[in-house]
Amino acid sequence: MNYKSIAKRIIDLKNADLELRDLLIQNKQLGDGYNKEMAELHDTNAKILNDIIDTIGYPTIEKVGAEACNAAWLVIQHSIGQPAFMKKCRELLENAANENKADAVNLAYLTDRIAVFEEKPQSYGTQFDWDDNGELSPNEYDNLIKVNERRKLIGLNTLEEQTESIRKRAADENQSPAKDHKKRMQEMNEWRKKVGWVK
Repeated sequence: MNYKSIAKRIIDLKNADLELRDLLIQNKQLGDGYNKEMAELHDTNAKILNDIIDTIGYPTIEKVGAEACNAAWLVIQHSIGQPAFMKKCRELLENAANENKADAVNLAYLTDRIAVFEEKPQSYGTQFDWDDNGELSPNEYDNLIKVNERRKLIGLNTLEEQTESIRKRAADENQSPAKDHKKRMQEMNEWRKKVGWVK
């Protein structure tokens, strides 16, 4: 098995994703719903990565190296139109993280993202969205003290510090909330049902 070429392929998927994201930021198209072109790229990347995983198992650090392992996580994290794939990968990533073959922080982010899409409280407070006041805030989480304890265990800063950092990055990238927040939330809920996150 040529893990080197597989690693390169996974990194290429990640780079295509980030290039499109940068382009959407430049064109001020990121905050207003799930961009069609981005959704298509995320679905394509998920299909390619799923085929890779079916061939080699989870792309762990020891198989493909740290860069490709992190790239695989980013592709998974962005494959939001594929609930079954994300859940399958979460289980595989958990096993890999427990064996120190993948990053526990990546597992925290993926766990939270799935929870948010399933309309459940997140455990680590890693997922943010625009709130009713037009500010980026953490999606629902269970308990601030517990969240910060869990974050500390895996080497993350506090949720308060993370919130400040996320808001600064959004400002630096000139990101802004959707023009009609209520409409965006309604569209998001319809999309969640359509792709199978909720019934």
